[in-house]
Amino acid sequence: MATLSSSVTIIGAGLAGSEAAWQLARRGIAVHLHEMRPQTMTPAHRSGNCAELVCSNTFRADHLENAVGLLHAEMRLMDSLMMRCADQARIPAGTALAVDREQFSGLVTAAIEAEPLITRVAGEVTALPDDGLVLVATGPLTSDLFSDEIARVTGHDRLAFFDAIAPVIDAETIDMSVAYWKNRYDKNLEAGSPGDYLNCPMGRTQYEAFIDALLAAEKVAMKGFEDIPFFDGCMPIEVMAERGRDTPRFGPMKPVGLEHPVTGEQFHAVVQLRRDNRMGSLLNMVGFQTKMTYGAQKEVFRTIPGLAQAEFFRLGSLHRNTFIQSPALLDGTLRLKSDPRILFAGQITGVEGYVESAACGLMAGIFLADLAQGNSPIPFPENSAHGALLAHVSRSDPNHFQPMNINFGLLPAAPKRIIDSDGKRRRLARADRRRMVSEGALAALRQWAAE
Repeated sequence: MATLSSSVTIIGAGLAGSEAAWQLARRGIAVHLHEMRPQTMTPAHRSGNCAELVCSNTFRADHLENAVGLLHAEMRLMDSLMMRCADQARIPAGTALAVDREQFSGLVTAAIEAEPLITRVAGEVTALPDDGLVLVATGPLTSDLFSDEIARVTGHDRLAFFDAIAPVIDAETIDMSVAYWKNRYDKNLEAGSPGDYLNCPMGRTQYEAFIDALLAAEKVAMKGFEDIPFFDGCMPIEVMAERGRDTPRFGPMKPVGLEHPVTGEQFHAVVQLRRDNRMGSLLNMVGFQTKMTYGAQKEVFRTIPGLAQAEFFRLGSLHRNTFIQSPALLDGTLRLKSDPRILFAGQITGVEGYVESAACGLMAGIFLADLAQGNSPIPFPENSAHGALLAHVSRSDPNHFQPMNINFGLLPAAPKRIIDSDGKRRRLARADRRRMVSEGALAALRQWAAE
């Protein structure tokens, strides 16, 4: 039954919680936004700012032939605070939407603090309120005490998987006589730009030596969590190498399309670095999440050509990510089945990634606004990216549920062939089919929003 409420409690001021608070305030609903940082820090965060990015500084592809690009477009359509701030803090990254992470979280924090209907409340929450509308958006780094509270309320044991963070390097310490700027296949290059990615090339012998060092390096022990899997999108580079010596060459170290811009030389493998801030003084090792010890990271990564003298502003690290068994616990509008006044949003629900987390918060904010005004929330259209995420967290098989990024496999497929105006059947290219799905999704979302 719909609930009237003068204010909403949100626990967690990450991407999901901050986006939900923004959406509620836009609809005239007061919010108390609780955040335990900086009083109680997580193993990965460094500040008390809203929507702090910890693993990477990219929101991934920003075009309609990619599912996350569709999610970007849908969020912009719904006046997403995260997308507004990401667009303002954007830095060069080819076809991807990458941001200056400090500027991004600063913009989000400023917007939240400037909104009179949002009250920030500092300090760790260890128990859910007994009444009123509540959103749990504590993310994958939910504190142990509150994780226990969630387990108590849901009646299910919490699930967890490990996540790993990539190192960040001082750009001035990289040997530019070895490394070179280039986008893969020179895609999305602005006039006069050498490229958005700095590439450290390897020959076969260098690559084999690097893999040997990677496999032999000392790793962080995972005491008590040995059987918890890594999410594939954040798999540590050494775990990737353990699956096969050439696995990194078909992943983050893929050399295809990265021949040297001057000599034309092709390489056996390439390590790519991407700007981590607007000035380009910090560079992130793309796809190099790791659970090696700090000492081993310095030793192994300095064997990469061009990085012999590299200085690390941040070394890679390992932390536990927590998520609930959402399909067994949540309905199609993110409400807890056993207590519909409580909603969950963000990565704790089993969506994976910055953008997906923020999108989940956007939906939760709109659902909560409906409930606060005495209306029943209406799910997003199933053929939209938002609706696809909702279906994943609410209708997947609970016995085999795992976190997932948005992908076209979650959306209705476009036809592989169409009938031309002359009556002939024509096969559609993959990019055309994906754009057709994206355009249909945006049309459906516009209609949903209008109604």
